[in-house]
Amino acid sequence: LQAVLSGTLNFIFNEIGPDVPMSEAIRRAKEKGYSEPDPRIDLSGKDVVRKILILSREAGYPLEEKDVEIKPFLPADCFEGSQDDFWNAVKKYDDVFEQKRKELAGKGKRWRFFATMDEGKASVGLLEIDSSHPAYELAGSNNIIMITTERYREFPMVIKGYGAGADVTAAGVFADIIRVASI
Repeated sequence: LQAVLSGTLNFIFNEIGPDVPMSEAIRRAKEKGYSEPDPRIDLSGKDVVRKILILSREAGYPLEEKDVEIKPFLPADCFEGSQDDFWNAVKKYDDVFEQKRKELAGKGKRWRFFATMDEGKASVGLLEIDSSHPAYELAGSNNIIMITTERYREFPMVIKGYGAGADVTAAGVFADIIRVASI
């Protein structure tokens, strides 16, 4: 299983460009209501860890949070102190991210923050993908889940759609309430 499970992070990596530094893309995600009130929760990958744990358990693998390898893309100083400290710290890395983004674009590649689960091992982290990957054109804050099995080896089963925003979240919560109420 390989999946982009954070609409927030997908939005951020889609926004980053020559005129939109990383810090501004994060600010836009917060302003649109895609990120948590403290964007560090999204940026840490912890939300994605929780989601890959749910999918792994549904697939029959009893993983715990400690079993998921987290590959952070921001340095530790971005997660220390207050939110003001965060905004100051993340701006220091705008040029680094832009330089790397340019290099990737020159190779026809993009970033996506993936959760991966393979034979009971799970990880989350930023990957570089090219145009042959099903997530390459994943727009806005959409999510994608690719399931590879014996029958879907060459062409994985792909599920994609909205992944962030108040409407999507509210609809999910409402569906959960209806399901619980009907038990």
